[in-house]
Amino acid sequence: QVQLVESGGGLVQAGASLSLTCVVSGRTFFSSYAMGWFRQAPGKERDFVAAVTWSSGITYYEDSVKGRFTISREIAKNTVYLQLNSLKPEDTAVYYCAARRGVVSRRATDYDYWGQGTQVTVSS
Repeated sequence: QVQLVESGGGLVQAGASLSLTCVVSGRTFFSSYAMGWFRQAPGKERDFVAAVTWSSGITYYEDSVKGRFTISREIAKNTVYLQLNSLKPEDTAVYYCAARRGVVSRRATDYDYWGQGTQVTVSS
């Protein structure tokens, strides 16, 4: 079993920055995992934001966040980060950290483990 705990959300104005953290634990967590960040706005589906392969650190981004968001992982701390810069009101959502065995996927249904989510609200 793998446990994920997110933190770092909040209420900010447009143009501000936030840093989200996801701490990973569990005896079955291996370097072969891929880690993703997704977000879900009220009444909408859970959408892919970014992902990183745990072992190699290769990153992937949804087009609307490229150049503004950065995903990274710190192996020694079993932690994944999502740096959110130049935030826009349309970035408002609950952000979720997720893990899956194998390669990165942009589909939420492909992920095996989820955190509880952290709210990001961007005012105009």
